[in-house]
Amino acid sequence: QVQLAESGGGLVQAGGSLRLSCAASGRTFSSLAMGWFRQAPGKEREFVAGVAPSGGNTYYIDSVKGRFLISRDNAKNTVYLQMNSLKPEDTAVYHCAADANPPRSVVIRITPKDYDVWGQGTQVTVSS
Repeated sequence: QVQLAESGGGLVQAGGSLRLSCAASGRTFSSLAMGWFRQAPGKEREFVAGVAPSGGNTYYIDSVKGRFLISRDNAKNTVYLQMNSLKPEDTAVYHCAADANPPRSVVIRITPKDYDVWGQGTQVTVSS
């Protein structure tokens, strides 16, 4: 049973940067597709970025393309989300999630129900 723990959230001014980390334990990390989701108050949970098990394929929603970068270090069982040029609309609780059964090794799914394990979340607040 994999467990996930996020860190790195905080308060930052618009235009600033944060790096989120998600440490995984409990099973073979390199077989998991990993995703970052976010949920703002009163809104549904939203896919932000994902990375395939090997790290060779990534996917982003349009609103973060060119600003956010997802990466993984399979030797450290950790996935990262580097967030640059942050905007107030990026404010949310950010969760990492593991997809234990991606249909193919290069596929990144974007629906929350496809993810099996979730971290507790870390708050990101961007002030204007």
